[in-house]
Amino acid sequence: MPSLSVYTAKGTKVEAVSMPKGWYEKENDSLLAQAIRVYEARSHPSLSKVKTRGEVSYSTRKIYKQKGTGRARHGDRGAPIFVGGGVAHGPKGVKRVLNLSKKMKTRALNIAFGFKVRDGMLIMVSNISELKKTREAASLIDKISNKEKNVSGKIRFTFALSEKNKDVRLFLRNIENVNVLPFKGLNAYKVFHGGVLIVDKEALNEQEDSDAKELKKDRKVKSTVARQRKSVRVKKKKMVKKTRKKK
Repeated sequence: MPSLSVYTAKGTKVEAVSMPKGWYEKENDSLLAQAIRVYEARSHPSLSKVKTRGEVSYSTRKIYKQKGTGRARHGDRGAPIFVGGGVAHGPKGVKRVLNLSKKMKTRALNIAFGFKVRDGMLIMVSNISELKKTREAASLIDKISNKEKNVSGKIRFTFALSEKNKDVRLFLRNIENVNVLPFKGLNAYKVFHGGVLIVDKEALNEQEDSDAKELKKDRKVKSTVARQRKSVRVKKKKMVKKTRKKK
């Protein structure tokens, strides 16, 4: 299992930890590319729209007769060939909505995590709540850049913070080329294009708790569905017995 470098808020490197089991996913370049394409497409508002020849405010009168003028054949002035006419193949203002299922999103995110771990560009920071000044946050980034050979020279950093330590963003937001996100808000696109990913260690504990709650909820739903199906089967059997007795 690949290991992750762990640092304290003071920039001291401590013992590495293994990658969380929930992040392990078999590499699938096509799925990752599909997820990135979906996120890029959904980030475009697609508000551009132009008028066609049928929508411009022009007379539909034929500008001159068809034959006998020696000039090219034309209809009305709203044709795309004329200045002020409609546009032939411009944007229509229609947004194509691309979607991914929940499982595909999770798999794509885990694949992106795997690429970052493989390239040594995913760092864990423990006790990140100890950061109280922008100077201390900048010092942490410098120390990580100097100690990690795969990180040195990288200019973009993405901090993924837990809900508990979300106020740390106040000390990171003024540092150049540093993006701050909640860990829950990560997706395949933000991880893959985020440069060096620095994850708050507390976020993993929160993720484990939320996963456990979700698993418990799913089991409860499944058991409820199973009981309902069983009751339906019992009712059907009773109905069949009653019909047979009547006959």
